Amino acid sequence: MNGAEFSEAHDGTGDGTGGVPAGGGADFGRPPRIPLPRASVEDGGQPLPAPADPPPAAPELSHDVLKSLLGAWALAACSAAESLAVEAHLGDCGACADEARRLREAVGLLHQPESLDLDPGLRTRVLEACLDRRPARIPVPAWAAPYDAETARLDALLQDIGDAEWHAPVRLRWFDGEAAASRRTTVAGVIAHLLSVDGLVATALGLDDPLGENRAQGPAARTEAFWQASHFPPTRAVRVPWREQSHRLVQTVSFTGGTAGRLGVSYDDFELPLHDAMLDRAFECWVHAEDIAEAVDYPYEPPAPRHLRGMIDLAARMLPAVLAERRRAGLAAPGQAPHLVPAGRPGRSLRLEIEGNGGGEWLIPLDSPGAVGSAEFEVAHVALDDVEFCRLAAGHVPPEEAAAGQLGDPAAIRDVLFAAASLSRM
Repeated sequence: MNGAEFSEAHDGTGDGTGGVPAGGGADFGRPPRIPLPRASVEDGGQPLPAPADPPPAAPELSHDVLKSLLGAWALAACSAAESLAVEAHLGDCGACADEARRLREAVGLLHQPESLDLDPGLRTRVLEACLDRRPARIPVPAWAAPYDAETARLDALLQDIGDAEWHAPVRLRWFDGEAAASRRTTVAGVIAHLLSVDGLVATALGLDDPLGENRAQGPAARTEAFWQASHFPPTRAVRVPWREQSHRLVQTVSFTGGTAGRLGVSYDDFELPLHDAMLDRAFECWVHAEDIAEAVDYPYEPPAPRHLRGMIDLAARMLPAVLAERRRAGLAAPGQAPHLVPAGRPGRSLRLEIEGNGGGEWLIPLDSPGAVGSAEFEVAHVALDDVEFCRLAAGHVPPEEAAAGQLGDPAAIRDVLFAAASLSRM
């Protein structure tokens, strides 16, 4: 077995019945009749208990009265006697049975099922309320707060799942620059992946590398090295070192007083300052938490709006460099004169409008990563929902299928959407 691929398939079946029987009758939740048990050797010769008293007979009510009670019956507001009368009538009257079914369905719409997951902003609000009353002696820098929140939310999910669910199959998805790509693993394999890539930040801060001496640099190479070094597929035991490492990262950047934010974190083929690397790790933690939640059928909400906006801002700031890289690889249209300008000067731009609580507007320079976005040279406008844009940047939505409002130069729009998808990686 290839040590990089770990999965365990699970299958389940269910059955359910409902609706109105043919012929117009209905059986609305009436319990089945269970025959009395027969005497057997286990009874020890003891007499059987006397049968319970039969239920009271349904009162005789007219059709009009019974029809007027259908609404109250659907809301479970009838008396016991009225309910018996209505249910007996529904077995004989097809028109009332149809009406009763419609009313029951309408009542169901009044009580929409709610997610049992906590509001993603609840933890932040509770911490803010506590800190308003007693400020932290060593506060977490604002740029590390999204990572702190997302690792805590993922840890809460992991605490709720059973042992078997750690082996539920998960498919990691990304966009390799030209087409969608994916890799099969398990819930435990995803946490091992997060542990491995978070190790890039740990080593930049002088902390222990979870890979030990095998210090591969790129995120994909580190993950492969960690998976292949495991003699057995990862289990729930991987949660402890991942969570301990996330705590150490937050504690370490907090003890620096936030001054380490510009420290460089190498991803092998590019580098991010620490404050951006922590946002990047928060983003990936949320994306893979959604992958896990989908695999184990667990409700999961997007990050708090201000954290989500920070992640979107990071992606928008990285787009010009990704555009330039794609252009060098022949995957994007070349820059166009006369707006090829030196660094720091305004140039041809696309307006990226992100809607939703985490949204905003960004002017993306198209022809040079060092140029400044300019409304004067705006040639295209793209509008996307905040979560949709993040899923595009995670490689979970193909750029051709991104539900975007588009206006202006189609080549520029295509280049930016493909560049956004190219931000993703395993």
